[in-house]
Amino acid sequence: MGSLETERKIVGWAATDSTGHLAPYTYSLRDTGPEDVFIKVISCGVCHTDIHQIKNDLGMSHYPMVPGHEVVGEVVEVGSDVTKFKVGDVVGVGVIVGSCKNCHPCKSEIEQYCNKKIWSYNDVYTDGKPTQGGFAESMVVDQKFVVRIPDGMSPEQAAPLLCAGLTVYSPLKHFGLKQSGLRGGILGLGGVGHMGVKIAKAMGHHVTVISSSDKKREEAMEHLGADEYLVSSDVESMQKAADQLDYIIDTVPVVHPLEPYLSLLKLDGKLILMGVINAPLQFVTPMVMLGRKSITGSFIGSMKETEEMLEFCKEKGLASMIEVIKMDYINTAFERLEKNDVRYRFVVDVAGSKLIP
Repeated sequence: MGSLETERKIVGWAATDSTGHLAPYTYSLRDTGPEDVFIKVISCGVCHTDIHQIKNDLGMSHYPMVPGHEVVGEVVEVGSDVTKFKVGDVVGVGVIVGSCKNCHPCKSEIEQYCNKKIWSYNDVYTDGKPTQGGFAESMVVDQKFVVRIPDGMSPEQAAPLLCAGLTVYSPLKHFGLKQSGLRGGILGLGGVGHMGVKIAKAMGHHVTVISSSDKKREEAMEHLGADEYLVSSDVESMQKAADQLDYIIDTVPVVHPLEPYLSLLKLDGKLILMGVINAPLQFVTPMVMLGRKSITGSFIGSMKETEEMLEFCKEKGLASMIEVIKMDYINTAFERLEKNDVRYRFVVDVAGSKLIP
C-alpha cells in the first residue's frame, strides 16, 4: 500500500466548527509503521459522545474533526512488527488508540486510565498528526489498540459493543458484580442502557429499568427482557422499590438528581455514573452515609476487557439493537439521537456508503 514517500489520501466526514455539521473531508493518513495496522472501515457506531465532541460541548474540540469511535474494519496491511493480526482479519477499534505504555495504569493493563491516552479522534498522535475517527474510509492504528472481532459476529452488530457494550461490562467486572443472582438497575434506556440490560441479564441478574416516562416499558420488558420497570416520577413506586438494588448503572448524559436513585440501593450498593455531564451533580451526604453506599464512575474498559466482553457477547448470543444508515444520513442521525429517537444505536455502513456525494 502506501510508502514513506507518498501519504495516503482518504475521505472522511468531518465537522469544521461547533455547529457539528458533517461533510466530506479529504486528509492524509500516516504510513503503516512497524507496530501499526492499516484498516479499511466497514462499519462505525454513532455514540452520544460524538455529539459532545462535534459541538464542542466540553470546550476541547479541534476542527476539522472526523468522529466515530466504534469502528469495525478489515485489515489491509500490517507493519513489520505486528504479531496479533494478519491481512483479512476483521477487527475493532474503540475510544482510544494510544497511551504512554509506562505508567501504573498502562502496566496494570487498564490503559484507558493513562493520563497520556490518545483518543481515536480530536487528539494528536505521537507523530504530531491529528487523530481522526471511523467515519472515514480507513484508519492506521497501533496493534495494541486493535481487537479481533469473533467469527460469526457481524461488523454492524459488533461496532456498538466496542463502546456501549464495553462501558457496561467493565464496571460490572471491576466492582465484583458479575455473579448471578444480583439485583441491578439500568437508568436510561439509550445505546449504553439497552446493552446494560442485555449484559446484566446474561450474567443472571434481576434487572430493573428506570426511566423518566412509561413510554419504553413494553420495549424494556418484552424486547430486552427486563424484569421490572420503574418510572422515576412515580413517587409511590419508587418508595416501594427502596433498598432493593445492588447497583445502578446511570447512563443519563444530562444533569439529573441523584437522591431518588441512591434511595433504591441496598446497603453497600453502588451508583455507577456513565453519562458525560459537564456540570456538577448534587446529593445530600446522609443518602450515602446511612447505607454505606458508593457513587462511582467508570470509563469504557481496557483492551483485555474488550476482548473478554466480545467473547462473552458471542458466547451468550448478545447483539446490539441497531438502525443501519449510510454516511449521507449522519447529520439527520445526530439530530434524532439528540431527541432519543433511535432504537438503540445508529451504525453507519461506511463501506457501503458513497463518501463523496
